[in-house]
Amino acid sequence: MSPTPAILSASYALAHAPDLVRYGSKPVREIGRDPSLLPRITGSLRPWDEVVAYPPNQVFIGNLAPEDLASIPRPWYENRIDSASPSGAFGRMVSQAGLYGLMKLCDDFDLLTLDGELAAQAGADLVDFDHRRGRITGVDPAELRTLAEESDGLDLHHDGRMAGFIRTVHDQDEALTASVLLENLAGKATAVLAFSDLLRNSGIGAREIDYLLNCGEEAVGDRYQRGGGSLSKAVGEVVGCVNATGSDIKAFCSAPVHALIAAGAMVAAGVHKYVVVLGGGSQAKLGMKFGAHLRNGVPVMEDCLASMAFLVGPAGGDGMELRLDLAGKHPIGAGSSPKAVYEALVVEPLVRAGLGMTDIDKYAVEMHNPEITEPGGSGDVPRMNYRTLAAMAVLRREIGRGDIDRFVAERGMPGFAPTQGHIPAGVPYLGHALQAMRRGSLDRAMIVAKGSLFLGRMTQLVDGVSFIVERPAVARRTG
Repeated sequence: MSPTPAILSASYALAHAPDLVRYGSKPVREIGRDPSLLPRITGSLRPWDEVVAYPPNQVFIGNLAPEDLASIPRPWYENRIDSASPSGAFGRMVSQAGLYGLMKLCDDFDLLTLDGELAAQAGADLVDFDHRRGRITGVDPAELRTLAEESDGLDLHHDGRMAGFIRTVHDQDEALTASVLLENLAGKATAVLAFSDLLRNSGIGAREIDYLLNCGEEAVGDRYQRGGGSLSKAVGEVVGCVNATGSDIKAFCSAPVHALIAAGAMVAAGVHKYVVVLGGGSQAKLGMKFGAHLRNGVPVMEDCLASMAFLVGPAGGDGMELRLDLAGKHPIGAGSSPKAVYEALVVEPLVRAGLGMTDIDKYAVEMHNPEITEPGGSGDVPRMNYRTLAAMAVLRREIGRGDIDRFVAERGMPGFAPTQGHIPAGVPYLGHALQAMRRGSLDRAMIVAKGSLFLGRMTQLVDGVSFIVERPAVARRTG
């Protein structure tokens, strides 16, 4: 009999990166046109203690539930959590020094050089991180400047000073410039952080992992194959998965859900027993909406690199079962209106299972933090999506028009994830869903991801996938 796949553990991490905001794709372009923007950006960045105490960040690492945000007055950045901890049920936050240290530990080609003071601080901030890669080393400031001038690279800053640099590998290959290598190394290091915490929290040893699926947004390669990867194996090497192989899944914002469905299928087919889906942060998207934040007197909110990892394996313990038979997809011919997308991703799999929209206890859609998106005019993305779902439930006569707000409040949740493409795509809720199912307070949840395929200028189609997770007892009744 084929094993039933389950999501056994979820891990999330945040790495504070205020001095990397200037190198986000949008800031670096705008600063190039107007250098006076740099001091305005740096003057609007949040210090470490405010980032730790920020309510959505506490939800992301599992110290608060998503529902708790609804009772905290906004703006959340002014109503911080007292005595907030950087360690949570699902993972942790690390300081910028810790992030630089992680990048150095993940640097197999001597791309990154730090000064001695930053290296020492990084080591202290990562004292409980089981990296097995030796000590974080640095050079004295005078040597650092000499090496940086020779590197044709990118200066890295910390505590108001130039404290490191990353070098360009090939001056005729745009895929191997310092700025691209910074994106790749940051993605690798943050994925290592989430993956390491996943292994520690799950009780599964690194040697037991069979396959890795990276779903991050970086494009690792050279000029001949710019997105070939495989960052999955690069991350697995650092955390000690010596018996695993892996590959990278690229699907813009929908990639984590595509990857989790693929991981579940591998387990169900008996190809692999334990598969890890992982994704590091997108350095290119730091400070993406900085202009709107500055105009509206809001701190520059996109100052953290988020990462995540999920363990998929056979059901049988206290994991939540992954209903592959109820996976949803957005076919090429489905149309791209919100109604057409949600008909394909939500209604069709439910109808197939003989379920109604109110049989789902929680929907997790694009979990963008509205304090990041609203100043730029994008609105509250999760709330808009939940109201669309509620309107569809009205059209299907499952709820009345007067029940829309209740549907949104009960079956939705406030957005709490950083706006880094693949990160908000429904999956930040999986850790909370797993906790709730273990408590017996949640039976069934649907994870919904959407993506914009027009970004590569090859098609104007949209993308989308979904799946349902169930508490084991419920899965046995409905499977």
